[in-house]
Amino acid sequence: MTTPTVARLSSRAAIAVSGPDWRSFLQGLLTQDVETLAPGELRFAGLLTPQGKLLFDLFVAGAENGALLDVQADQRDALQQRLSMYRLRAKVTLEASDRPVLAVFGGGGAGEGLYVDPRLPALGARAYDDRSANADEDAYDAHRLALGVPGPADWGQERTYPIEADFDLLAGIDFKKGCFVGQETTSRMKRRGTIKTRMLPITFDGPPPAFGAEVLAGDLRAGEVLSGRDGRAMALLRLDRIDGADLTVDGRPVTVDRPAWIAL
Repeated sequence: MTTPTVARLSSRAAIAVSGPDWRSFLQGLLTQDVETLAPGELRFAGLLTPQGKLLFDLFVAGAENGALLDVQADQRDALQQRLSMYRLRAKVTLEASDRPVLAVFGGGGAGEGLYVDPRLPALGARAYDDRSANADEDAYDAHRLALGVPGPADWGQERTYPIEADFDLLAGIDFKKGCFVGQETTSRMKRRGTIKTRMLPITFDGPPPAFGAEVLAGDLRAGEVLSGRDGRAMALLRLDRIDGADLTVDGRPVTVDRPAWIAL
């Protein structure tokens, strides 16, 4: 059996959520259902603006007496503050946790203390314990990008709709759960089929173009480059301008490498 890669994700941090009302509290806010979340289970979700744009991405890890929120480390305080604004009379406690966040991938499946990543089986699992790491976060980012899965560096804050960031294809939105912040816009986009842009990986020769570099289909703007590394990057692309088109960025040819998990 292949030894799994264990990468410490220093860009992530945890918030412990507890109290008798924690489920109903999160249920009314997040894009994903937490009422049925079991201990040891992981859900991928977002907290949106009322207008339906991404504020925070997070994973909700089920625990015996609450949940652990796996969030961007540099946004943990802001997320706690935002959640506290919504708390009102809810009996819920939000506390910063010192638990590490690790990604475990490339091995032989689930194991003790592992939370299977709900987005895509090939992404592996998360862990929130003191197990030893044998890789850094860059190894995990390369793995994620190879699978064509966008990350926080791609969607930023209050600039992207979750469907544009493929949340609906990566188990990040439950359209049957009922109300959540930003639900009206999100549901309308899905229901009316007005999804004009998506994040997709592109390939090219050499170093990645600058973030925000324009993707052209001939003389027409087809999107913009997001985060990347040598030979590969994510891009936010107009779906009606990429099929069969000769795409370029800064005069360099680029190719859309649509992953098998994206069925559009």
